[in-house]
Amino acid sequence: MSAAQFFPWQVEVAQQWLAQRERFAHAWLVHGLAGIGKREFVFAAAAALMCESPANGLACGQCLACGWVAKGNHPDLKRIRPETLALEEGAEQDEDEGSESAPVAEVTGSSKRAPSKDIRVEQIRSLAPWFNNATHRSGFRVALIYPAEALTHISGNALLKVLEEPPPATIFLLVADAPDRLLPTLLSRCRRLPLATPSAEIAQAWLAEQKIINAAAWLAASGGAPVLAKKMAETQPEPCPEWLSTFATSLEKGSGMNVGQLADTISKEPASLWIELLQRLVIDMNLKAHGLEVRYFPMLQKSLTVLCARLAVAQLSELADWLNQQRRVAGHTLNGKLFAHAVLQRIAAACQLSSAPAR
Repeated sequence: MSAAQFFPWQVEVAQQWLAQRERFAHAWLVHGLAGIGKREFVFAAAAALMCESPANGLACGQCLACGWVAKGNHPDLKRIRPETLALEEGAEQDEDEGSESAPVAEVTGSSKRAPSKDIRVEQIRSLAPWFNNATHRSGFRVALIYPAEALTHISGNALLKVLEEPPPATIFLLVADAPDRLLPTLLSRCRRLPLATPSAEIAQAWLAEQKIINAAAWLAASGGAPVLAKKMAETQPEPCPEWLSTFATSLEKGSGMNVGQLADTISKEPASLWIELLQRLVIDMNLKAHGLEVRYFPMLQKSLTVLCARLAVAQLSELADWLNQQRRVAGHTLNGKLFAHAVLQRIAAACQLSSAPAR
């Protein structure tokens, strides 16, 4: 039997936090940089809170409650997340909706609606019968809600009503990358637990243990988030995508760029993904322009040095702001290829590769 475990950089803060379980707040917001293991943290925390023989505040991995958690069928543990995320995690059924749930096959079938990217109000309301039952092992009942940013205005208010009069022996653990995107009233009902990003030394050592080659480059590409770095290394051929390296090299040379071909390549991916990579490229240019070490793509040092020397700091700031605006509308574009072409052309124009920015 194996217990849900904290990552090495989480153990100390988890022990200090869980030591106060006798006076534990009923709702916690766990937040920090994306990709540092917040979701795993709250799952391990839930296991520890429900463990019948905790060792140094952590789950023992041997008791009946730990066995239920390990098998994914502890009746006092609920996970509330969007249906799309539930599918990614391998859920066969949307257990978040209790007895009214429908098989995922039906939810995602052509005759039914597409899986939701939001946490829907029905998911919050379906918890009512769960609250009204006694806990199965006379311990805590734990609800994990992630990502909390997926709560809509309606479902967020429904959760707020629950937190205003919390059910007994129930702890809510919310996870968020960006707490400022949550309802202020919801934030006011939660205690906050910020999780720090591990040092590069600790993160690289862990990645090496996971057999990740070139850990430093993957860690840089992830912005210092080791869990994300591991996922990237397992799903991507290189820390810096080939198209981005090609784009940076073409910007550096100032000629020979085929914007249309690049646009065709990246438009096959969700716009939010490739825009974020371009944002990181511009951030590295800004850092280089201020004499600082680049954060994301150290392998592009040569191109970044040339580009930041070519652009004024004000131009880099303007370009960063413009990309932020495009990120906000990325999910609403009607023609992905035209949108990608316009963004690439705008950056090329800023780097003096075209006569005027695309609009």
